[in-house]
Amino acid sequence: MRIQLIAATAALVMVSGAAVAQSTIVVQEQAPVVTGSTVVVPGEVRTYVMEQSVPSVAYEGEIVVGAPLPEAVEVRTVDGYNDYAYTVVNERRVLVNPQTRTVIQVLD
Repeated sequence: MRIQLIAATAALVMVSGAAVAQSTIVVQEQAPVVTGSTVVVPGEVRTYVMEQSVPSVAYEGEIVVGAPLPEAVEVRTVDGYNDYAYTVVNERRVLVNPQTRTVIQVLD
């Protein structure tokens, strides 16, 4: 009887331990948050990009979220947010992943 009680207790501890491990959440600050098909960026990033005075680059191609910008288009990093860069293309402000040059969002 005592052995069965010990075995049952051990099984209960193992099951509850697995349940706790499954509820662990890892949060990475500054990274874009995707909700459905919309990317949510920190308000500070948007404000920073909207306030910068940079010349617009003329580009004949289409600016598409998820597509990389050509190397000819200069991107600038966002101060304090290493996961974001920006540029202005055809008078539209564009958020870009600085490592891949992939368009994150077009700001209007």
